[in-house]
Order: sequence, then structure tokens, then C-alpha cells
Amino acid sequence: MHVVATAGHVDHGKSTLVRALTGMEPDRLEEERRRGLTIELGYAWAALPSGRVLAFVDVPGHERFLGTMLAGVGPVPAVMFVVAADEGWMPQSEEHLVALEALGVRHGLLVVTRCDLRDPAAAMEQARVRLAAAGLAGVEALAVSGRTGQGVAELRKALDRLVAALPRPDPAAPVRLWVDRAFTVPGSGTVVTGTLPEGTISVGDRLELDGETVGVRSLESLKESLTSVSGVARVAVNLRGRGLPERGQALVTPGRWTYTDLVDVRISPAGAAEGELPGRLTAHLGSAAVVCESRPLGPRVLRLRLARPLPLHLGDVLLLRDPGRDRGEVRVLAGASVLDVRPPALRRRGAARARAALLESAAPDAASALRLHRLLRTSELLAMGVAPREGAEPVCGDWHADPAHWAELAERLAEVAGRHAAAHPLEPGMPVEAARHELGLPDRRLVVALVRPPLAVVEGRILSRPPGLPAPVARAVERLGLELAASPFQAPEAGRLAELGLGIRELAAAVRAGRLLRVGEGVVLLPGADARAAELLRDLPQPFTVSQARQALGTSRRVAVPLLELLDRTGLTERVDGVHRRCRMPSAGL
Repeated sequence: MHVVATAGHVDHGKSTLVRALTGMEPDRLEEERRRGLTIELGYAWAALPSGRVLAFVDVPGHERFLGTMLAGVGPVPAVMFVVAADEGWMPQSEEHLVALEALGVRHGLLVVTRCDLRDPAAAMEQARVRLAAAGLAGVEALAVSGRTGQGVAELRKALDRLVAALPRPDPAAPVRLWVDRAFTVPGSGTVVTGTLPEGTISVGDRLELDGETVGVRSLESLKESLTSVSGVARVAVNLRGRGLPERGQALVTPGRWTYTDLVDVRISPAGAAEGELPGRLTAHLGSAAVVCESRPLGPRVLRLRLARPLPLHLGDVLLLRDPGRDRGEVRVLAGASVLDVRPPALRRRGAARARAALLESAAPDAASALRLHRLLRTSELLAMGVAPREGAEPVCGDWHADPAHWAELAERLAEVAGRHAAAHPLEPGMPVEAARHELGLPDRRLVVALVRPPLAVVEGRILSRPPGLPAPVARAVERLGLELAASPFQAPEAGRLAELGLGIRELAAAVRAGRLLRVGEGVVLLPGADARAAELLRDLPQPFTVSQARQALGTSRRVAVPLLELLDRTGLTERVDGVHRRCRMPSAGL
């Protein structure tokens, strides 16, 4: 299926033309038919000469219903612009064209109606000039009469050519169906309708409507029950688990959109709009119309605060309208392309100017999102509507990083680890958590992923150099070593250690550096003392007691007890009973 919207001034024959093409009545309200005026969105469809099915969204042309017109045109990729030959270009022709320009609609067809009443040449030329100025240059143009049928057959063929040239929608894209009608069907419950621009909805799907999970009970498209519908399509969705929604809400794929009420945008003035935008505007997207406050950040860059969150992607185009303007003026002022759906707070002086400079080169892609946010998870990128670049591997887990920022972080990590080592020479290294806090990172794994030689991660700490000792500590350990060389198992008392300047931290650093062997609390010997002790104990009658071991080693019970426990743990000795131990012999395979 393909979907095209109508556009044009009130009473220029849009609905009459749709009736002539489809044989259906797009004006569905009794008041519309009584007044001969389209008030609400109308829908009708027909088969084209190629067999393609084309659905029309017939929009109101009256200036009072501009919001309804935008709700119909917003999700549609192409437009059939209608101008009456006997009236020519009119105020709502201009307003509708400005809206199409702001929305970026670039596929269309110009139809000059009532050619049975007046020569269409002048109206057609005038309309061609205006459409070309709005980015619709080169669109095919035809003259028809909905009343007599003149030119309708040629119009069908032209519509066939138009839809054949439209971009192919992605059936795998995330769903966002803007609700343009919602009603209750007895026995079925809530039904919403809208234009599905891309993606696929299937019976049984779980979707979200303003953050609430809903189920798809059944589907219809053009009055036909289906199990699955792919865009572009007009679709009616019977929902399970939801009260009656409102126009402007959206049915979306969970986790694939960012709900936000704050966005940074780049504006493109529409039509003849000039000067600064008002501080209070109405933003239109799909069928949504939301009041918003605007704050200029820089030339053509604004921050918009919306009255309610909308599900948005980078690159979405909001249409900005000033409903307070006189009806004689064009109220559509600009299109606003979304550059960031998660902008930071602007607290510091000059932050707005710096932000505008950062946004100057922003684009709706993953690289731009990472430049703005520096670090994002895969799920966050997808919710922004930008998949990670092909071949771009995460830097850690599912984290992606801006390359320049990642390189800067690696340099900063080396700096902070070096500063920590200088400030805390007796510590084994900087704790990973401390480095995470210093760098402002959201995940410890990112810190570990940043480590490059000569940095290393050992037991949760970042070592900026091989284990070593400050000179005063190294000299104290050397003096202790001389004393232990003469009496290898006579561990010094706490008082002697203090005299040497070896406190708890200094001893711990010496043990980590491999300069001392920790035997027990406050008991240190030279490295290798455990193996030497095992050799001496093998000469004793087996098994032996603590007292016999103490005498053989020439030491005190204060040292012998923890030393024997260390030998037990390392497998050099083993307990026989509560009093005796024996040495394990090398022949036992140990």
C-alpha cells in the first residue's frame, strides 16, 4: 500500500477529487457533509492502473483546522497539492505549502482542479513557481475536473508514477504509529488508527503507548483483517490493556525511542519567516501538537522544552507554529530538526554559546551522538534512532565511545594514576573505583578497558609502575635484612621495627615488593625463610612439636607458631594430631 495526503486551500476540490478517484466519501462526519467542508481527517483508497493500492488522507483546507491538516500530513511521505483554476493561489495554499516545506516533504503532485470552469494555465504556472521555491520543483502537474471527470484517468496514471518513485520503507524499522483517531468498538475494546510510515505491526505484538505496555489484539487495513501490516499503510489497531487514547499519542516499539520533553534542534525558517522565533510555540510531529518554550542557543539552534514528553529520534523534524498570529499571517514559522534528545543542563555562564558551537556540525548519526554524549550504550543509541556504525566495536561490554574522547580518557587515566602513585608511594596502586570517580565514568569496566602499558590492573588497583619502595623505606629494609641474615628466624619486635621506621604501611609495601615475607601479624622475615625453615625441620625426628621446632630454628614461640601455620598452608608441613606435625618430603610429589 501507499499513502498520499491532500493539501490546498479550503473548498478547492480536494475531497471532490478524492471521491472521483476512489468512489468513496472521505468526509465522514454529518457536519462535514452538511457544510461541504472537511473538518476532520478523511480516508479513502483505490487501486491504481498498476494494481498498486493508494490510500488518501484528505485534510481540511480551512485555516481554523490547520492543526488537523498537520496531523494528516505529518506521517505521510507524499502530497497531492490541489489548487482551483478559478481562484488560483490562496492564503491556505501558502500556509499548507510552508508546512510541507518545513516538514521536508519532497515528493508530490500538483493538481489544478475546476478546469471546466476556467483555463488552468495561469493557476498552474503560479502554483509551479511557489512549489519550486519550497523544494518541490519538477513535480508533475495536471489539470482535472472532479465534477466532469476530465483528466481523472491521467491523474490515476500520474499517481502511479508518483508512488513508484517513493523511497521504500524499512519493514524492520521500529514502529511509531501516531494516533489520529481513537474509539471503542463494542465487544472489541479500544481501536486506534494512524498512518504507519515504516516498520511492521503484527497481532500479538507488545507495544508501548505513552510508556504503558499494550497488546495488539487484531489489525485492519483498508477494512481488511490482517495478521501483520508493514508501512507505509493506513492501519487500525485493536488494543488490549489500555483505556481510550488521544490524538497525538504514539504506539511505539518498546526501548527503541527516547521519550523526552527537552530537545536541541536546528531550525530551518519556512516560507518568508524572518527574525527570532517567539518564546512560546506549538510543535507538531505526526498527529501530536505540543506547546513548547524555545530558548535560542546560537544562530538557528534552539532548545525546546515541550509541555509533555514525545517519543523521538535524532533527525525527526518538528514543525514550529505560532498559533497567536493573526489568521491573515502565515503561522508556520520553521522546521526544527532534532539534534539531541538528551541535552545537558546549561548551568555555567557561556554554556549556551558553547553548546551551540558543539551542535553546529551535529548530524542524525551515531558518530554525532557520541561526540555530544561521549559514551553511550548500544541500547541508548538505538533509542535515539541511530545504530552503531558498521564495524564499530564497543570499547567495553555494550559501551560505545567517541574516539577522541576515549583517547583523551586514556591519557587522563595515566595522569591521575601517576599523581596517585606520587601522593601515596606506599600504596600498591590507585583503586579502580577511585579512578572511575576521578574520570567521571559510569562503569568500572570502562576504567579497566582504558588501561594501557605501562599501567596494569592487579587485584582491583591500577599500578603506574613496577612494585618498588621509596628510598627511606628501602634503606630501612636493608638494615633489617642485615640483622635477619645473622639470625634468620629472630623476627624483630614491634619496637625495633618502629626504630627502623617500618610501620604497618611500610611493611605492607615491602611485602608487596617482595623484599620481606609476612609470617603473621607484626612478624616479618626475609624472603625464602619458609623454605629454609622446612629444610631444618626435616632433620628433626618426625613428627615434632612446636617446642622442638622452636629450638631447631633458634627462635621464640611468637615467631614459631605463625611460621609453622604458614608452612602448613603452603604444604611444607602437615599436622598429625593436635600437638605434632611432620614435614612433607619432596618424594611425595610436592
